[in-house]
Parts: sequence; structure tokens; C-alpha cells
Amino acid sequence: MKPLEPPYYAHHVFFCTNQREDGARCCGAAGGQAMRDYAKKQIKKMNLNGPGKCRINSAGCMDRCNEGPLLVVYPEGIWYTYVDEQDIDEIIESHLKHGQVVKRLQI
Repeated sequence: MKPLEPPYYAHHVFFCTNQREDGARCCGAAGGQAMRDYAKKQIKKMNLNGPGKCRINSAGCMDRCNEGPLLVVYPEGIWYTYVDEQDIDEIIESHLKHGQVVKRLQI
């Protein structure tokens, strides 16, 4: 059996961007796509993107709609909610750069 290799990305971040057609609460309606786009731009600007670093992705419904908007960081499996760009900046700076979970935003 082949030994486990380190993950391709140090952090793989999935933003829920699901948009519900029936008007029910969803991350898409709460700005999920805009925050994902903002995070991706920030990660690139800080040169934190690419293999061995960070990857920002969109995800469909992650079935935690009442706790959103939300994102999840792997490989740790840490779930966050957020309100604005300042929350995203804090997640990037604390968790993605320094490995420190942002407790106040964790769900």
C-alpha cells in the first residue's frame, strides 16, 4: 500500500453559493458568491494560491442553510459563517495564513 501523501492544497476552502429558487434561506441569497469571489481575489493578491497553498472553490448546498452563509476549510473540516469582507479577511489571516481557528465565526 502506498503511504499517504500530504494534501495537494494546504487548505481547500469551499463556499456554499447555492441559490434556492423558492425563496428559502440560502447562502447564495446571503452573498455567498460575492464573498467567494472576494476571498479568491484576496488569496491571489497575497500569493497564497496554488499547489501546497490554498484553493478557493464554490460548492452547492451543504445542507446547513440555517447557519449560513457558510464556508468550510479542509483538510481540517472547520466550518465558518461570516457577515462581511472583514470576516473573510480574518479567516484568511488567522486560519489560512497562521493555522489559528477563528472561534467567533466557527459553527
